[in-house]
Amino acid sequence: MERMSPDRQSETFDIVIVGGSLAGLALARALALSLDHQARIALIERHPVAATEADADPRAYALAAGSKRMLDALGVWAHLTPPAEPVRAIDITDSGLEHAVRPVLISYDSSIADDEPATWPATWIVEGAALRSALLGAVARTPGVSALHRSEARSYAANSAGVTLVLADGARLHARLLVAADGRHSPLRAAAGIKTVRWSHPQIGIVTIVSHERPHEGHAVQHFLPGGPFAILPLGGDRSCITWTEDKERGRAILQLDDTAFLAQVQQRFGYKLGSLALAGPRASWPLEFLMARSLTAPRFALAGDAVRSVHPIAGQGLNLGLRDVAALTECIADAMRLGLDPGDGTALDRYERWRRFDSVASAAAFEALNALFSNDSTLLRAARDAGLGVVQRLPGLKRALVSEAAGQTGELPRLLKGEMA
Repeated sequence: MERMSPDRQSETFDIVIVGGSLAGLALARALALSLDHQARIALIERHPVAATEADADPRAYALAAGSKRMLDALGVWAHLTPPAEPVRAIDITDSGLEHAVRPVLISYDSSIADDEPATWPATWIVEGAALRSALLGAVARTPGVSALHRSEARSYAANSAGVTLVLADGARLHARLLVAADGRHSPLRAAAGIKTVRWSHPQIGIVTIVSHERPHEGHAVQHFLPGGPFAILPLGGDRSCITWTEDKERGRAILQLDDTAFLAQVQQRFGYKLGSLALAGPRASWPLEFLMARSLTAPRFALAGDAVRSVHPIAGQGLNLGLRDVAALTECIADAMRLGLDPGDGTALDRYERWRRFDSVASAAAFEALNALFSNDSTLLRAARDAGLGVVQRLPGLKRALVSEAAGQTGELPRLLKGEMA
């Protein structure tokens, strides 16, 4: 990777990516490899995360099998330290907060079959800091990618010849395609005139890492509680990441507690199946909102990752949706450029829009519906949804279909999600 000098006032690239998010980093690596390092790619990042900041990040991600295959093909997976933890089974409960015992309503094997009788984990849990570090390292080893850190994109203009991006220091970058992977508050999305549908949830997300007395044996758990879902994601070393949705007012009060009182709140929701807990990382929180861009593209412009959507963490699919964007966009651009076409041409962008639009909207709507159904303490609703979960438990074919969907194995898959280069 070439590091661009901040004092350069004008440079020309094939593709400029704004945003060093996980999706932005993966896209830079994927495009460079798919195009045999023949394209000039720029990666602009306003707030690079220092190593000490990354180490303090307690988030973990549930990566679908398709996302894992893609990261493997990009040479990222082998560099995860600590390694990802495979999910071997998933348990789902639905109970009140005061219940000492949480009966498991659904329990299913989290694996998929490629060639019988071989099976593979459908989901892997990877720590956010490890994934970011591995992606940064992969991009740093990639010829043809130039990075400009601590620089902010201010505006851009597109015409039939290309796009010009103006940075905060006055420098101008010229390209044939501009991609915004700059998060849910994307300034470039607004500059492109792309409208959004958005609303805030009366909930906040809380995340921390705990250690426990007994091994989790690769079991993930989703407790549906009145304040929102409480997910237990297995990590290496008898640890788990807690991803917790709570009523906004109550959640803020919990975050103000000292470590002993905060841990007691975690233990009450976690239960004692794995023994007593201890905090093994910091706590963090973020507001929860729904956001969906009305379009994924504009002339010579595309969105990817959280700039496209912000979904409820109830199913842990936010990053997987972003990586599906990366895989599809990479394939559309690479196919076009191999034919000698302009990567910013409307044909390639229209294909990307069609490919990703339905999945984005359908997935976001499903997560919203699940959150509305399960984040309440209605006796009637609990009886109805528990009956529905009981039906799913008795239908192994339906459970396998749900696992395949969560693993990213349904629909028209981009080549990268199959573990093949685009």
